[in-house]
Amino acid sequence: MRKIFITGALGQIGSELTLHLRDIYGDDNVIASDIKADCPQNISGSGPYEVLDVRDSRSFSELISKHKVDLILHLAGILSANAEKNPQLAWDININGLYNALEISRNLRCSLFFPSSIAAFGPSTPMDNTPQLTIQRPTTIYGITKVTGELLCDYYHNKYGIDTRGVRFPGLVSYDTLPGGGTTDYAVHIYYEALQKRSYSCFIKRGTYMDMMYMPDALEAVVTLLEADPARLVNRNAYNISSMSFEPEDIALSIRKYLPDFVLTYNVDPVRQQIAESWPNSLDVTAAMEEWGFCPQYDLDAMTKDMLEKLGVKLSR
Repeated sequence: MRKIFITGALGQIGSELTLHLRDIYGDDNVIASDIKADCPQNISGSGPYEVLDVRDSRSFSELISKHKVDLILHLAGILSANAEKNPQLAWDININGLYNALEISRNLRCSLFFPSSIAAFGPSTPMDNTPQLTIQRPTTIYGITKVTGELLCDYYHNKYGIDTRGVRFPGLVSYDTLPGGGTTDYAVHIYYEALQKRSYSCFIKRGTYMDMMYMPDALEAVVTLLEADPARLVNRNAYNISSMSFEPEDIALSIRKYLPDFVLTYNVDPVRQQIAESWPNSLDVTAAMEEWGFCPQYDLDAMTKDMLEKLGVKLSR
């Protein structure tokens, strides 16, 4: 049975992926870690939890050895909007943390999963049906760290034979965990506000398309890639994945099928709008489908229905 170590386990993806992987591989075989000492009971109470700053290479390595880890899921990092507020810190955590994870993987012969992002593209990238392999010239520090991470993972695979794998996540929508400082956060907040206030003021401009995915599809994609036959992985790192592309008005129309009185207004955040406009409108996910069987189940309306049902229960508690 695999021994899996997750960094950034208290983030939007990590908090759900940790529990998902514990259901599959067993509670004791999935070790969660984060820089925060205060860990929610559902994580600390269901399996091992360690406090870790991924920039501390010695502590990082000691924990991997202590738990006899053979797979690192390196999720720790600062997201797009927050990274622009402190680019120096973003580089320090996003790049030096990944470098430590790769060096530990090399020294202790671990496999490594690293999530990239649609932020790895930029305004000179083809915006529609963005190819798996294309020009990548991001204009944000977050995007720059993601491109650097993709290349580092390629290098460690080609140079040292490390089994590195990864995806480019689009915006992720979840009823369970709020996002933390990303450009696509509106696609989560809109559902909360729709249920609580029947209105939402969007910080992204009308007509701005971005790729999105419902969290259950994202979790399944990670597991499917982790279990894929390595001989089939031509691209290996940073596969384009997505299940839908929409603009704010599309999601509002979907919500009105269930909440007809929902009102959407706009109060555009210039920083996040500029970031959003540098990202693709839609991604070509053919490589992920062909090489490891990526197959999302949710479209926009199916996601909206499930989000409103699950959030309705959550908010009424």
